[in-house]
Amino acid sequence: MAEARPVTHKRVLAVALPIVLSNATVPILGAVDTGVVGQMGEAAPIGAVGIGAIILTALYWVFGFLRMGTTGFASQALGRGDMDEGAAILTRGLFIGVAGGLLIILFQLPLFRLAFLVSPASTEVETLARGYMGVRVWSAPALISLYAITGWLIAAERTTGVFVIQLWMNGINVALDLWFVLSLGWGVTGVAWATFIAEWSGLALGLWLCRNAFATPAWRDRARILDPTKLKRFAQVNSDILLRSLMLQAIFVSFLLLGARFGDVRLAANQILLQFLEITAFAMDGFAFAAEAIVGSALGANRRDLFRRGAIVSSIWGGVIGIALALAFWLAGGWVIDLMTTNAEVRAEARLYLPYMIAAPIVGWAAWMLDGIFIGATRTADMRNMMVISFVIYIAAVFALMPVFGNHGLWMAFLISFVARGLTLGWRYPALERSIG
Repeated sequence: MAEARPVTHKRVLAVALPIVLSNATVPILGAVDTGVVGQMGEAAPIGAVGIGAIILTALYWVFGFLRMGTTGFASQALGRGDMDEGAAILTRGLFIGVAGGLLIILFQLPLFRLAFLVSPASTEVETLARGYMGVRVWSAPALISLYAITGWLIAAERTTGVFVIQLWMNGINVALDLWFVLSLGWGVTGVAWATFIAEWSGLALGLWLCRNAFATPAWRDRARILDPTKLKRFAQVNSDILLRSLMLQAIFVSFLLLGARFGDVRLAANQILLQFLEITAFAMDGFAFAAEAIVGSALGANRRDLFRRGAIVSSIWGGVIGIALALAFWLAGGWVIDLMTTNAEVRAEARLYLPYMIAAPIVGWAAWMLDGIFIGATRTADMRNMMVISFVIYIAAVFALMPVFGNHGLWMAFLISFVARGLTLGWRYPALERSIG
């Protein structure tokens, strides 16, 4: 049994800040991809890269559970000093990542056909997008495996490595974008090849950063890796996370679809304001991930006191960030809206609903932090069940508030879903804490 590390503010910040920085680099790549193909002077390539990236992201998102599940299990194993199991968990995650990527490659044609049936595009855009996806899909095993590597590095509290991987991949991608598209004239296919190379090189770097896990023979111990009991538990946790994530995604998608009922101007305003929520997620995720790693480690060490302190300290910092974001949105929200659109009607409408985004980091704080705590503890059945309750509450709020308050009612229901997630998980937290020790 390894000696449990004390939970300090410095430790929480050391885990969280590299994640925040890593997340901050994500929008840059999308902007460069769009900007580079935009230099071709045609609309179709921009649309093709956009829709192709969205389709692939949606397919890969299905395997997002792998990052969270790996963090929970690995943090507990490392917390109790079981380096052999920690290494086996990484291999287990990589195996799932490779298998998932190969499945997407194998079924790419029907998957792409279904995607375009759901979201039809012009013949030119669809042709270009298929070419783009036909290249990028071959790096699916690399990208999905990186979910496992990221989860393992977070569990090991080596989030600087996560930042380095993201910075490396984005840097390679941007450089190759410029070369392939602007110098060689490869167009949309050039953007795809740039991402393909970046993702495989990112996997290589990630494996190198995890090299200490491969220093123990346990990483290739087939009996340990394929242990039926552990595989069953791994599958159960990840299926719980997947179901919870599907319901959460349904809330976001339904919010956008229902917003379309109020006309193009309100729909555009809602879409702009959701970018504020994306900024909030990028910042809050850092502290939720810190909670995952630290409470998981404390649980592995069977230390209730450290578990509680990890939950409290990481949540304090999450709260500080939430308040800071709310203040920033209040002071600069109008300016940001003006940067995002020149349409006077959309600007005015977005300002009308801006108070909901000012409130979001504060009312959503508990949901973000408790998600991290329950993931670190691998108490995913509670997450799934509380998400079911929250989803039902959201639907009820939509039916009750939208007919009376219109788009305001939709925003109220959206924020109520955050409050419901926080309250329901908060209700389950005492039982989680009592189960330790």
